[in-house]
Amino acid sequence: MAQAGLGLHYGGIDGEPPGFYARRFVDYVLKHEIASHNTALSFIQEMLAYRYMRHLPDSPDKRLRPIEPTEAAVEQLAKWFYIHLMVLDSLDGSQRIATFVERPELVAVLQPTVASRIIASDRVRHPGETFDLFTWANSGGVIMDYLISRIGTMDPTAARMDIGPISFSEICERFLISRTHVKRLMSKASAMGSVGWVGSPGKSHFWLSRGFIQEYWDYQAEKFAIIGNVWEETVGAQPEPAPTEQQRLTSAAL
Repeated sequence: MAQAGLGLHYGGIDGEPPGFYARRFVDYVLKHEIASHNTALSFIQEMLAYRYMRHLPDSPDKRLRPIEPTEAAVEQLAKWFYIHLMVLDSLDGSQRIATFVERPELVAVLQPTVASRIIASDRVRHPGETFDLFTWANSGGVIMDYLISRIGTMDPTAARMDIGPISFSEICERFLISRTHVKRLMSKASAMGSVGWVGSPGKSHFWLSRGFIQEYWDYQAEKFAIIGNVWEETVGAQPEPAPTEQQRLTSAAL
């Protein structure tokens, strides 16, 4: 939803002029089956409450109050791009990061196309059943990232990968979720044969299936491919553009 909202703000990825309005955002989210109507509205309220978004004050029509990302939101978006470009540079030895740092307005230039392609990609959004289970659960995405991050040396031929002991209590504390929620999520993943305990539950090492890991790899590979392609199409094919007024907020955040 964050990518969708920013894409509307920076690039009008729904085919209309750039701009973020609550009704427009909800319509886009529903059309692309990103979330439910209520979830989309709750997302807006949370972003406003945590000051990642704000209403523009000069709208005469309260029903069409434009919303924009705050400096804090733009900073997080810039970090997201920085991390992904850094990984791409490490893979092929390019210097995307140097260009990105010199041209902070690229955040607003790249984001709409990246967002629209990610939203349109089944390989990013639905690489497999276990991935879908985690991403559709509350805080499931960050739990999945945490589990994958615990993989040490990877044996691509192994049916299961031992990630060592894990603590449900630690997961609950780190991601501010209930133990019941974590146990329910892990039980569903276990029933799918995607995760499990080597021995006694809670007292032994935890494992992830090769299929689950492959789903996560496919998701990451497609996402990085999209970002890399958009970079080449945008930065590699165009001269340095003058920043627009809308992009100056991005520059200030960096």
